[in-house]
Amino acid sequence: MMKEIKVKLTGAVLALALSSAAQAQDARSVAPALAKYAQERLFGEVWKRPGLSPRDRSVATLAALIARNQAHELPRYVNLALDNGVKPAEISELITHLAFYSGWANAMAAVSVTKDVFAKRRIGAEQLPAASPKLLPMNEAAQKAEKERETRVGQQFGAAFPGVVQYTTDILFLDLWQRPDLAPRDRSLVTISALIASGQTAQLSGHLNRAMDNGLTQQQASEVLTHLAFYAGWPNIFSAMPVAKDVFEKRPK
Repeated sequence: MMKEIKVKLTGAVLALALSSAAQAQDARSVAPALAKYAQERLFGEVWKRPGLSPRDRSVATLAALIARNQAHELPRYVNLALDNGVKPAEISELITHLAFYSGWANAMAAVSVTKDVFAKRRIGAEQLPAASPKLLPMNEAAQKAEKERETRVGQQFGAAFPGVVQYTTDILFLDLWQRPDLAPRDRSLVTISALIASGQTAQLSGHLNRAMDNGLTQQQASEVLTHLAFYAGWPNIFSAMPVAKDVFEKRPK
């Protein structure tokens, strides 16, 4: 029984653990050790580590689940994210963002289960982002960085893949990344979490640098990998760690 697990859980994490009682019972009937690890280590320890806020852990977890198309796990984690202070508009933008980084089908699978959570919590259209909001302005440094990225990618791939290059600039970086209802730091957190969870380490270096430029600290980035080990698996984390370590070492001190 749940009371047999002698771990002190509080707040939203306790709600998550309690909401998973049926799942925990299923786990105990097949893999008792899995249930024990979940309650004692994952919910009783990892979610309470100080290096990353519960809100950020929720953002990273949602991104990982959507990237891995594990929509069956989303309802309880969407509820947890809302309890941890992630706004409905931010969850909406997170799903939209991941349509481009994890695929349309993954995003639509997330929509199909998240809509039920929103309905049960009476979250209406007035709490969601506009389809075409006023985009965030780009300062001079951001404009320069984007121009350099556009030039570099164009020179590498423009002749062979003009459509991809055009949409990368026009949709991803001049539109999606400038939408105002998810802060640039949080978009970066979503992006690196999805890349790590799906094993896309070739893209991680650039986006981790961008995340740190957007305000994610090295300690927080390190803790994202620790957290995602439990949701994406140790092999994906060990594939990401050398890339992240290289980024950390090359960042200006």
